[in-house]
Amino acid sequence: MKLRDNRAWYLLLPALAIMGFVGLVPLISVLNFSFHDIFSIDAIHWVGVAWYAEILTGPAFWASLARSLLFSALALGVQVPLGIAVALLLLRTGRGGVLVLPLFALPLVVPWNMIPIMWLSLINPDTGLMGQALAATGIVFDYKFTALHTWILLVAMDTWHWLGLVVILSFAALSAIPQPYYQAAAIDGAGRWAVFRQIELPRIAGALSIVLLLRFVDSLMIYTEAFAINAGGPDGATTFLSLDLGEDIKGFSYGIAAARSMLAFLIVITVVWVFTTLTAARSKTPGPAE
Repeated sequence: MKLRDNRAWYLLLPALAIMGFVGLVPLISVLNFSFHDIFSIDAIHWVGVAWYAEILTGPAFWASLARSLLFSALALGVQVPLGIAVALLLLRTGRGGVLVLPLFALPLVVPWNMIPIMWLSLINPDTGLMGQALAATGIVFDYKFTALHTWILLVAMDTWHWLGLVVILSFAALSAIPQPYYQAAAIDGAGRWAVFRQIELPRIAGALSIVLLLRFVDSLMIYTEAFAINAGGPDGATTFLSLDLGEDIKGFSYGIAAARSMLAFLIVITVVWVFTTLTAARSKTPGPAE
């Protein structure tokens, strides 16, 4: 019996060492800080799980968690269907779609701190094109004091920033579908929805799973855009988990900030674990014969 040679795994040791240094060491440090009350480097006092108890028993944490989950749900609910629709439209245009596709990647390279500045300038009623258009139609868009308007602005801004990721991955997956699949569907008289549900959606499921995971984790940790737009306002309507963490850090409350970081880390790890478990179970389920 021939033994399997696994020595190629040794090539991963340098990468694992680097990841352990840049990831594991800071994580252990933050975990250690979360059990202490830190006044300065020389004044650190053990408090055990007091910070965790204070956070979890307070209503502010759960309210921020609910707002963060709602924002992630809205972002994914808008960006994923819209990105798939745009990818399908570009695919139908042939070579023209390939030429237009790079335009959707441009927002992905814009720095986070520039995005809210751009959008605030855009909706400015005096100088912004969108602001002037809204003012001309008589629509009052008051994102500073109207929570609904703030949420609309945040979702629109996040969609503009990340829609290209969904479009690019969906377009790549759709482009890989063999033409005989469509020819067989046409012979069977399948409608457009049947083609999408039975042929296209299963083929782009892998790409969509990556998009869903990346976008959920990223949207859950949104900070720069939300803080620059309204700093969690109005009246805390857009105060997410990341903004609570930022306030603790700015207030030099490093112990409770470390505890918040660990709770956020546990939430993300739990979501990733559930997602990978469901994906693995789905991949083991036999699909229809091709």
